[in-house]
Amino acid sequence: MKKLLMATATTALMAAGAAQGEEIKIGIILGFTGPIESLTPQMADGAELAIREVSDSGKLLGGATVTPVRADSTCIDAAAATAAAERLITSDGVKGIMGADCSGVTGAILSNVAVPNGIVMISPSATSPGLSTAEDNGLFFRTAPSDARQGEVMTQVILDRGLKSVAVTYTNNDYGKGLADSFKSAFEAAGGTVTISAAHEDGKADYAAEVGALASAGGEALVVAGYVDQGGSGIVRAALDAGAFDTFVFPDGMISDKLTENFGTEIDGSFGQHPGTDSPGVARFGEMVAGKFDATSPFAPESYDAAALILLAMQAAGSSDPAAYKDKVMEVANAPGEKIYPGELAKALEILANGGDVDYVGASAVELIGPGESAGNYREIEIRDGKITTARYR
Repeated sequence: MKKLLMATATTALMAAGAAQGEEIKIGIILGFTGPIESLTPQMADGAELAIREVSDSGKLLGGATVTPVRADSTCIDAAAATAAAERLITSDGVKGIMGADCSGVTGAILSNVAVPNGIVMISPSATSPGLSTAEDNGLFFRTAPSDARQGEVMTQVILDRGLKSVAVTYTNNDYGKGLADSFKSAFEAAGGTVTISAAHEDGKADYAAEVGALASAGGEALVVAGYVDQGGSGIVRAALDAGAFDTFVFPDGMISDKLTENFGTEIDGSFGQHPGTDSPGVARFGEMVAGKFDATSPFAPESYDAAALILLAMQAAGSSDPAAYKDKVMEVANAPGEKIYPGELAKALEILANGGDVDYVGASAVELIGPGESAGNYREIEIRDGKITTARYR
């Protein structure tokens, strides 16, 4: 339950006035290089859309401007990601971080940089169940759901198509193992059979051996819990070339235009899911984007929402200090309050400045539960005529 704001309009205006003319920098740390590099440009564009909307309004903290600062997490190199996050804080002076993206580097930045420096992080895409219990001092949130939820959704997606047995391959990191484990548990509890669950390493030139083991175990389809710009696509290519599998199940890390660029009609009939919604908010987000980038790309709506939540929490606290606004993130994200959609951030800033409440719905139907993570909505996709199409929402 959101606590009612007690500040009067006068108090709010005084707090805002103290920051008049301030430049607030927000870090955007994503894997601009690495195994999901085809996804991150749209994610960054989504976050920067929200930042620009707030900055242009002139209503944040009495007229503060907001500047995004990008940094490369690489998605897979924890040391490089940690160093990049350190630079965002020490050199650039960011007041919050939108990111990171992949679960392993997100955990590394959280424990090594964000917590020691008291910086708020809101990830749009780090989905490892392990992050739900990470020691975060109340600084970490995510607009994407945990893969504990994706494992359950993927189970239903597969069973609803009449498949009873699958093989699983996963990228050998926190994301891949967490998703594979949660799926295996959910699928077997529902009566399905996982014939094999085997890790693969990214960066290999040949995945024939891995595919050989998967094919020997059998299964009506192959679940590829990997990265579209890395080993996941290598596994699919090897499986197609060997005739080992002709139907694939693609979780979120595999879904982007790069998937169909790589395989086209070769994977027709394959399917999968990624966080997504058909809510009014996502339609408004698409209208705002107006074709400037792919508004349906996985985690682009969640990135807009992550940046928006940071800035609305600042307004609710009357301060850009993470120690002050971290406790406002859950408040602005959830009821009670006036529902706020993409394009309405200026209205939200006014309501908060006057001591009112907002219930930020955003582009991804935001509802933060538990330790500050999305309750979870999913878009089920299917490959038809070499294109990614929407089958339904769950």
